[in-house]
Amino acid sequence: MPAATQVATEYLDAFCSGDFDRARTLVSEDFEFVGPLTQVRGRDAFFDGAAPLHPFLRGRRVLRDFGDGDELCSIYELALETPTATGSVLLADWVTTADGVVVAERLVYDTAAFLALMPKG
Repeated sequence: MPAATQVATEYLDAFCSGDFDRARTLVSEDFEFVGPLTQVRGRDAFFDGAAPLHPFLRGRRVLRDFGDGDELCSIYELALETPTATGSVLLADWVTTADGVVVAERLVYDTAAFLALMPKG
């Protein structure tokens, strides 16, 4: 596995399993995230914004990974367990790396399916 793909995979595995300490070490300080519910620039801002999701993350089941140079596109099911429900959401995640860290992430998923699993309020 190319180094860039390995870093991206390690980041996704750590983040999706709730290991934010490990995931943070794999992300650049000026990390840029774009998803259907939020857009943020900066490692600290990203992890601060993701903090409410942390206790609900239960890992990911990879359906297909496509690596190309410094980029990885991963199609996976994100497992979630909340006080409201337990289930998974299908995601398409495009991760870009540079100099051994993740510098950008673009995420696509069905927001209705995701929000149906989240606690209300």
